[in-house]
Amino acid sequence: MEYIVSARKYRPNTFASVVGQSSITTTLQNAIKNQQLAHAYLFCGPRGVGKTTCARIFAKTINCENVTANFEACNECDSCKAFNENRSYNIHELDAASNNSVDDIRTLIDKVRVPPQMGKYSVYIIDEVHMLSQQAFNAFLKTLEEPPRHAIFILATTEKHKILPTILSRCQTFDFNRISVEDAVEHLKLVAKNEGVEAEEEGLNVIARKADGAMRDALSIFDQIVAFSGKRISYQQVIENLNVLDYDYYFKLVDAFLKEDTTNALLILDEILEHGFDEGHFVEGLCSHLRDLMMCKDEATLPLLEVGASIRDKYLQQARSCSVDFLVKALDIATQCDLQFRSARNKRLHTEFALINLSRIITEKKK
Repeated sequence: MEYIVSARKYRPNTFASVVGQSSITTTLQNAIKNQQLAHAYLFCGPRGVGKTTCARIFAKTINCENVTANFEACNECDSCKAFNENRSYNIHELDAASNNSVDDIRTLIDKVRVPPQMGKYSVYIIDEVHMLSQQAFNAFLKTLEEPPRHAIFILATTEKHKILPTILSRCQTFDFNRISVEDAVEHLKLVAKNEGVEAEEEGLNVIARKADGAMRDALSIFDQIVAFSGKRISYQQVIENLNVLDYDYYFKLVDAFLKEDTTNALLILDEILEHGFDEGHFVEGLCSHLRDLMMCKDEATLPLLEVGASIRDKYLQQARSCSVDFLVKALDIATQCDLQFRSARNKRLHTEFALINLSRIITEKKK
């Protein structure tokens, strides 16, 4: 049996299955419901958040012969079957990264004139549209503004600022959000369950944070971890495979800072470096840890703490031991260390000096 990566196998095929973009999917469904379809849409946002996926679902749904009561495609009519089997002539996809010349756009314009063989609309999805040349944009303008009634354009881009204002003014613009850690973890739980994989939530949380808001990246990392650890995924296996520092190191460090234990802080750094982590990676993680502790100091900012439930209590407990003044000063020292890190000639000494300063915050405050 052919192996299919999770990012493809679990690619959403209905509006309801799209992760973390409810406001956009609701708007598109309402447009279908009220028969208020625009002739041009611009989907913009970070990579791996569902832009092309939503474009395909939208194209499939507006051509469906038996749209459901929830305004989803039925997946049973001839149009839906053709789409699901990748043989639909209603949907045309163009990668503007490799087809960005005037001739490519002229070929597309010629296609636009031809009405669809099945269904009501011909949908043209142009990925990475910001890669089109200036001349190609100009050639595309008139058709984009006044296309035939059967044509709908969906432009997708990760760099909205590179799109010409004349193009933006002709499109309905949808800004896609980064996928939150919570949403990513919930989706990974579903995938793990379907694949028969037992996964610790804290391990999935690390995967979600490593993906940095991209669901596709999270699923790719998940596949990598499954290949490494099999059908049981533990937190320890995840941090080992992804070369992520264990939370415990940072908790121990902050405890050392509070006790003004400079020696222990330096020994912890040495242990981290012995495990193969570089100083820059360590400093970046320390800044994130101190920031998360700061978020724990007020109930209003607690939702900004992007960690799993099991580790959240540990953060709350340590945050109670730290004053706001201590955390502000610690963040100042850590971020300055991070900012100056690249220019430092002796990286280790630069990092050690920051740890010494962090261990002296309480002493300096008493003076």
